[in-house]
Amino acid sequence: MTTILPLLVVAVALVDADGRVLLQQRPPGKAMAGLWEFPGGKVESGETPEAALIRELEEELGIRTHASCLAPASFASEALGDRHLLLLLYVCRKWQGLPEARHATALQWVRPNQMYALDMPPADLPLIGLLDALI
Repeated sequence: MTTILPLLVVAVALVDADGRVLLQQRPPGKAMAGLWEFPGGKVESGETPEAALIRELEEELGIRTHASCLAPASFASEALGDRHLLLLLYVCRKWQGLPEARHATALQWVRPNQMYALDMPPADLPLIGLLDALI
């Protein structure tokens, strides 16, 4: 029997006052370079998903938020070779600071229905319809 190691990742749909969601473009040299994704990252050992997301938002975008501002929305499950991705998606409407692309090639604000036309990682695709219904 093959052991599949889970990979726990958190992501956020930052929603602005106009109902648009922030996406970031993966930089060259990384897996899935050039694809548009929700900001977030891996949950480190000893971290809660919310703490990981707060840390990732500070590192990747230079913004701050609080766990009480992160609303669990959905999850995605995707095979990644010998790992299995479990992506936890949160929605956040309140944060401090202006998002800046610290680790991404670019940022863009889009409406959920516009995401279908973008190249996004396979795990993100099932989440678009949910966001379109929620926002």
